[in-house]
Amino acid sequence: MRRFILAGLTLGLLFLVACGAVAEMVDGNVYERVHRRLVSMEGFSAQATVTYVSNNNTHVYETIQHALATGQYRIEVTSPENVAGNTTIFDGTTISQFNPNVGGTVSQANQEAPERLEILLTSFVRNFITSNEVTVTASTMDESLTTVLETTIPGEHPYISTARLWMCNDSLNPLRMVIFDQSGAERIIVVYNTFEHNPQLPANLFQVGSDTSPNEEDE
Repeated sequence: MRRFILAGLTLGLLFLVACGAVAEMVDGNVYERVHRRLVSMEGFSAQATVTYVSNNNTHVYETIQHALATGQYRIEVTSPENVAGNTTIFDGTTISQFNPNVGGTVSQANQEAPERLEILLTSFVRNFITSNEVTVTASTMDESLTTVLETTIPGEHPYISTARLWMCNDSLNPLRMVIFDQSGAERIIVVYNTFEHNPQLPANLFQVGSDTSPNEEDE
């Protein structure tokens, strides 16, 4: 994890030097705070509204997300009602999906779905610090001054090409993330309703069958 952080800081400094024209649009002190906040993230918990936009339909889901920088994650859908309780867990080795509407069925997958993985802030951070194509600008969202970071997403997925993240300059928390397809159209929109940086997450949270609250301490 320390190597991950140091690599991120080094890349960030190189970015400021190499992309001076873009960096001049952003307060250097603010960008440094935002950057340090992201690369020091060992994990997060969030309640987020996720919108998927296809060519014909739009689907909106309320989710509870927990993730670690080491890769483990847990995503629970809380609405709409017909899919509430559906939970996907990655324990670092296996992806498991729990469906309470089908007798509590647990299925396992061998391949990660980019449409799910890329909605996690940990994925954005990983892409941002390893990509050679990043930009940083300043913007305003809901009367809050924000730093906007954009990065490419590896792979050739036609609907998942780049990601843009709005970070609040005051709280240093994410406000919104948008994933664009190869033509620049919005395909996935994540709005952060609540966010906790580096929470104390119980170890069994990323195990199938665990209903442990992230606020509970391990015994």
